[in-house]
Amino acid sequence: MPHQSDPAALEEVRAKVEKAYHAWLTYRNFTQEQIDAVVEAMGAAGRREARRLAEMAVEETTYGNVEDKTGKNLLCAEWLPKKIRDMKTVGLLRELREERIVEYGVPMGVVAAIVPTTNPTSTVIYKAIISLKAGNAIVISPHPNAKKCTYETAELMHRAAVSAGAPEGIVQCLTQPTLEATQALMRHERTAVILATGGTGMVRAAYSSGKPAFGVGPGNVPVLLEGSADVAESVRMVVEGKSFDYGTVCSSEQTLVAEERLRSEVLAALKANRAYLCNDQEREALAKVLISPSGGISAKCVGQAPTKLAEMAGFRVPADTSILAVEIQGVGREHPLSAEKLSPVLALLFVRDFEAGMQACDAILHFGGLGHTCVIFSKDDARIREFARRMPAMRVLVNTQAPQGSVGITTNLLPSMTLGCGAAGGNSTGDNVGPLHLINIKRLAYWVRRPEDAFRVPPAGEGAALPERDLIFAAVERYLAERNIRLPAGTGQPAAPAASAAEIVDRFLASRAAKAASASSPQATCPTATCESAPAAVPAPKPPAPEIQITDFVCENDVREAIRASRKIYIGPRTIVTPAARELADRYDILVQAQRE
Repeated sequence: MPHQSDPAALEEVRAKVEKAYHAWLTYRNFTQEQIDAVVEAMGAAGRREARRLAEMAVEETTYGNVEDKTGKNLLCAEWLPKKIRDMKTVGLLRELREERIVEYGVPMGVVAAIVPTTNPTSTVIYKAIISLKAGNAIVISPHPNAKKCTYETAELMHRAAVSAGAPEGIVQCLTQPTLEATQALMRHERTAVILATGGTGMVRAAYSSGKPAFGVGPGNVPVLLEGSADVAESVRMVVEGKSFDYGTVCSSEQTLVAEERLRSEVLAALKANRAYLCNDQEREALAKVLISPSGGISAKCVGQAPTKLAEMAGFRVPADTSILAVEIQGVGREHPLSAEKLSPVLALLFVRDFEAGMQACDAILHFGGLGHTCVIFSKDDARIREFARRMPAMRVLVNTQAPQGSVGITTNLLPSMTLGCGAAGGNSTGDNVGPLHLINIKRLAYWVRRPEDAFRVPPAGEGAALPERDLIFAAVERYLAERNIRLPAGTGQPAAPAASAAEIVDRFLASRAAKAASASSPQATCPTATCESAPAAVPAPKPPAPEIQITDFVCENDVREAIRASRKIYIGPRTIVTPAARELADRYDILVQAQRE
């Protein structure tokens, strides 16, 4: 059946984008103080209504539970505003005096925000706050199965913003969120940037819209329980994270990987935390209900209580069950429960040793979670660092629940409901997306050097290798920059650190050339070593004491030559010594401090 266009839905998109855009034309001139007052009012409103909105979300979508959805609302309404309170986003951001660069924050315009059904209220609070903190307007497109609670949350944010002085229309929300309307929103000429949270298809549509976009990929989070960890405490946190809002957070734990020697401890700890350990028949029944033949997650199972999931699969579990745990033998399509499950179902994979655990976690991330999040429980920092280095994930969490750690509740990551997966996951960022992703930075840059002091263009035919003067000059510039030294320029010239440095390098090379010419001058010698007509050797008069020459510049090669020749290098107060040269000279006592007469 051909798709039927909905003119009313498309007209709503056009009207609401225009309204948000014209509100932004006023809002973009707000000072940082005015913007911060708006954000504080939005946060306060979200905190007051956190539970009511959570109740609406669970009632409308049937996903998750009220307690945990209330917590997610508070994360975005309380913890997020607190973390970004002192963040500068508009006007003068900072001045780099030594670099002579000034940075200004510039709002982007209208943000198109796509909101998922799994987190329909917390995501609205989060996206509205970061968009307005960045000086932007926002138009929200709800998931069709969550449009009532999403719209109610957006209106709450709008009223709070306007009450604090923001222009009418600064926050807008679609009431007819069809697929066609969402695509029209993303492609609208007034839309400046897209914040896409949802399924893979929606994220891909955002990236193909022709607009700048921040989308996120799916999460298939592995948890490695390393041998040095406290097994009981680690498993307790895994269960707490996996059961949070019935697994609807994309960074929830999906598979617990542990060494075989820890099996009995792990299983005992799971039982102690009210996890139900499924047998082989129950595992197979659960896999058929939870995972579709095509490999996707069954929508009817998303965010459901473990008791309900067991009932759907044809078996019963105790009423106080926290999660369902199922042992798997590998990773990939032939092991469907090794994929993301968006429910309180945790896979268990026991492996031979630490290296096998690392390989299993890597495979899990490649099986639908590339770039997202992984977790390690360990007391061995060397193994923690090795795990972080090798895992293809942008968030590597240590000794914490995965969903709470990834969104900044138990870690110092930025509180966020949009977790980037980087290039590996097909995303434009690997960050926890925040206000600074929604501004452009304008830079004011002052003149600091002449073009001829920046680099030397070699004549035609000259090799690509830098000449010695350029190499030494680069070392001088690094030395001056590291020590914050600004040498005076020549008379009548503007202040330029490179001017005197160039003179020093030229004098140094000239003196080196003179020494080389003197050393290569011909000496009177006898043609043969046994010349009978040669007069008897007469002792030469004792030469006068050599005049001390203070050099202007010392590089590492000069020090090495002095070591080979067993001589000292005399330096004065204004002599430039590269760090490498000084370190080598100090070991062999080569440098002698002298004063010019």
